[in-house]
Amino acid sequence: MTDIARLRDFVAETARLVTDTTDEATLLAALAPKLKDLIAHDDWLPDAYAVADGARYRQYLLYADPLDRFSIVSFVWGPGQGTPVHDHRVWGLVGVLRGEERSVSYARQADGSLRGGMPERLQAGQTAAVSPEIGDIHAISNGLADRSSISIHVYGGNIGRIRRAVYDAESGTSSEFISGYSNDSVPNLWPDRTAA
Repeated sequence: MTDIARLRDFVAETARLVTDTTDEATLLAALAPKLKDLIAHDDWLPDAYAVADGARYRQYLLYADPLDRFSIVSFVWGPGQGTPVHDHRVWGLVGVLRGEERSVSYARQADGSLRGGMPERLQAGQTAAVSPEIGDIHAISNGLADRSSISIHVYGGNIGRIRRAVYDAESGTSSEFISGYSNDSVPNLWPDRTAA
């Protein structure tokens, strides 16, 4: 049985923070330890939002703020799965719940191309931030070759509805996309535990 109360509490804390401040640096600094605390426990993510797909990674919506101020998503990466080079256009925090993620950040060069930095590995319990202010273009992949990895992402908008871009690193050209979500329903944050 999952302890969905952990996710419910994280949603409430995030809502309080985005209500109290719009300053990105302040928000990221306050939210990062709360995400770190959430991913320190692996007893709250419902099984339906942790299922890998053999063909591609899954992006499951866990919660979308009704005012589109933030969204919380679980990403499930099967072995060998990853994203193309892409951006977010809003702030975001990533925390690895299970397994390991490999991230490569990209910077625009004078000729318009994108240059990838050194790969970074995020292991279970670790977090990282992205945003247009601090670096927003990257590619993510499962850091493990033999099993799935799961990360929890918090974004400063409803990420599945935001028009974003994927990039060709060599030319720097981009194509817009809207990611959507892999699920049709979200977890019940207020389950009735008294029902027989």
